[in-house]
Amino acid sequence: MKHGSWKDKLAAIARAARGERGMTLIEIMVVVAIMALIATGVAVAVVPQLRKAQVKTTCVRLNDIGSAAELYMMDNTDCPSMDDLKADLKGAPEDSWNNEMKVECPNEDEIVVISAGRDGNFGTDDDLDPESCRQIMKGGGGDKN
Repeated sequence: MKHGSWKDKLAAIARAARGERGMTLIEIMVVVAIMALIATGVAVAVVPQLRKAQVKTTCVRLNDIGSAAELYMMDNTDCPSMDDLKADLKGAPEDSWNNEMKVECPNEDEIVVISAGRDGNFGTDDDLDPESCRQIMKGGGGDKN
């Protein structure tokens, strides 16, 4: 026999008799659709948690930068810039969205560290400052962004 042994032909006949066959295109499409639904469900659950974590991480970072600014003000009379504080901070003085934060001193006794938030623009609703961070951390939220 040139095109296969009698054992191969017998095995093919046995598979056909048992109803074994390959998967159809429809079956494969159903499996892919189910996997897509599962992936969508996971994304819907994970993305909001990621955003809350970014806000809370930025709030912790704001507090660290505020502490460094207070230490700076003990030795200096001027309001520190981020460049002045970089030496005292571990890592870059950036928020969770890789935007540099800014330090403001409205008066001699007050230091305010501000993050531009997710949009990267200061003066918008998603900005984070010590007061908004206190509310977020107290309420367990983190949904400002």
